[in-house]
Amino acid sequence: MAAALLLRGLRSSARRARPAFPSPASAPPPFASSLLHRLYSSAAASAASPPSSALGGVTDPARIRNVAVIAHVDHGKTTLMDRLLRQCGADIPHERAMDNISLERERGITISSKVTSVSWKENELNMVDTPGHADFGGEVERVVGMVEGAVLVVDAGEGPLAQTKFVLSKALKYGLRPILLLNKVDRPSVSEETCNEVESLVFDLFANLGATEEQLDFPVLYASAKEGWASLKFTKCPPDSEKNMSPLLDSIVQHVRSPKADLEAPFQMLVSMMERDFYLGRILTGRVTSGVIRVGDKVHGLRITDEGVHKIEDGKVVKLMKKKGTSMAVIEAAGAGDIISMAGLSGPAIGHTVANPEVLTALPAVELDPPTISMTFGVNDSPLAGRDGTHVTGAKIGNRLMAEAETNLAINVLPGPLSESYEVQGRGELQLGILIENMRREGFELSVSPPRVMYKTERGERLEPIEEVTVEVAIRKAMFELLYLHMF
Repeated sequence: MAAALLLRGLRSSARRARPAFPSPASAPPPFASSLLHRLYSSAAASAASPPSSALGGVTDPARIRNVAVIAHVDHGKTTLMDRLLRQCGADIPHERAMDNISLERERGITISSKVTSVSWKENELNMVDTPGHADFGGEVERVVGMVEGAVLVVDAGEGPLAQTKFVLSKALKYGLRPILLLNKVDRPSVSEETCNEVESLVFDLFANLGATEEQLDFPVLYASAKEGWASLKFTKCPPDSEKNMSPLLDSIVQHVRSPKADLEAPFQMLVSMMERDFYLGRILTGRVTSGVIRVGDKVHGLRITDEGVHKIEDGKVVKLMKKKGTSMAVIEAAGAGDIISMAGLSGPAIGHTVANPEVLTALPAVELDPPTISMTFGVNDSPLAGRDGTHVTGAKIGNRLMAEAETNLAINVLPGPLSESYEVQGRGELQLGILIENMRREGFELSVSPPRVMYKTERGERLEPIEEVTVEVAIRKAMFELLYLHMF
């Protein structure tokens, strides 16, 4: 810890003496910086130019940046994504454009991770918006393997909170290069001293989580996502010409490394997301690990079992797609390092590998934390059964739960204690409550039990989890002084 404190002191001193970006060899001279600033400071869509393509429509991996936006709930991730999309010329029909699920817009929270791409200065940025609530931590865990960098958004007034530690630990575990964004600095209660304190707390959190020296040397930006600007220096209100997200986009391009990609190797892709389409069937989304994939190519699905690698099915790619801005674009080819969606296979699911037929090794799946609570789902046997839904049988309820478990790896479905009942395990009451509400809106009628805490037993002993809790109290300083006088 002493070494970490020394490194933090040296880093703070170096930050005051060095330019914004840590590579002096690549830093342009002052006149060039001024010219670049005039060229790229505008928030107009013309600031974004499409990435160059090579090898018959395949994007050069050196121009790709894969980044996840992570944070505690309500620290401004989704609002930040809106501003980044608008900065790069995307059409934003409404606020929270990435939240395309009705419950997300109604409750104002992000439930599932989404990926989109934007073009910025001849680079293609694949951005992943992740949930901030602890119940949906599985959505964060399954996408960290797709990216090389992470924008850690921290409320400058609140500092790092419980979920900040969780998402940061996952990012550091997979070796992501972090960028710290102190959001909401335009609030009256936030000062430069407050930001310095929050930065120190975040640095301590990095050190306690075992960050490498490279990860500890993260850039810090100050922003107001609501107002649509970011800055390399602390300010409450930048000039109108600088009220844009250019500094953050430039930091992503310069600080996050491009993916390690071999276009000549056979095609391989780990499936990280899955959705169903009425016409295309399963749409599999993931990052291309190696090789090039084109429409019409033959592929097969692989998965790792206790006995080894098992082939799921053979098939061919019937459609390739890529999310660009807020719309899905059809593409003809994609190469290593890019994040794409494909249709053509009906067997593979999240955690499985799609590869060229000559590839017989499967990619390792991302490990998820175990569930914490469980509920029993079953047929509604009350006197009011059959009045509120159309799907009332145990078989239909079971099929719906199994389909949910395929797309949401943080949920486990097991046989229940009674006939036509199922034990559903998840991360929290909110996650299971969202599942119940979705099923109700789809016409399912079911009965559920109260949530039960799941205990872990090893060697015949029940283990107790060690957790950290943040408790907010509304007590003024005068109250503390009064208590002190009474005590002493």
